[in-house]
Amino acid sequence: MPIQMNSYQTNNRKIAINNLSKKYKDKLILENINLYVDENEIVSIIGPSGCGKSTIFNILSNLTTYDCGNIYINGNFSYMYQNDLLLPYKTIIDNVSLPLVLKGEKKKKSRDMVNSYFSTFGLKGYENKYPHELSGGMRQRANFMRTFINSSDIMLLDEPFGALDSITRASMQNWLLDIKKQIKSTILLITHDIDEAIILSDRIYILSNKPSFISKELFVDKSIYNKDNLENIATLKKEILNYL
Repeated sequence: MPIQMNSYQTNNRKIAINNLSKKYKDKLILENINLYVDENEIVSIIGPSGCGKSTIFNILSNLTTYDCGNIYINGNFSYMYQNDLLLPYKTIIDNVSLPLVLKGEKKKKSRDMVNSYFSTFGLKGYENKYPHELSGGMRQRANFMRTFINSSDIMLLDEPFGALDSITRASMQNWLLDIKKQIKSTILLITHDIDEAIILSDRIYILSNKPSFISKELFVDKSIYNKDNLENIATLKKEILNYL
């Protein structure tokens, strides 16, 4: 089924999935999935491993088909995988400007267009470094920046910090929240980390085991659930675990 682009009836709704179902070899994978993401939100999808979270992203990206339902995307989107996929033979500035080159821009102009963002993304001074010279956290910053350059409108982030150690992961979560204040992007995030979902998200969708459906939608009030109120986070985490 085709995905309808730029056609949703409310101006601030960036993604809407209605009654989405997906089968694989006659086995139901996703069942009547309903979710939405509004402009400038960070929305997380969490659920058991293998429940179909990445399948939703693959459907949104036209990498796989679906059997029934409707999908609306109001804007342009980019997809950030867990693995950074930085090209080892290219410098960081050439890696992050690659989406512009692939769209037809000259290499020099592409470099000039992305250069001003290095300070914003905390990568100033790394322009001419190669991926192997960066730490895991810095590589993910470059990965995120390249995703942003490709399309800053809607960003699909698939376990973006999943391969990082716990200390670097916490640092990157704080970094993302700081960056989000500077960029006007709508983010749909897949994570298996409940704490990460609570800390980063405006809303959380919980997927059940296969055949997966939305078992709960939770609104995260940042005045209540934040790193200064760990007891409240623990309470919400316990509630989420009841649905997994």
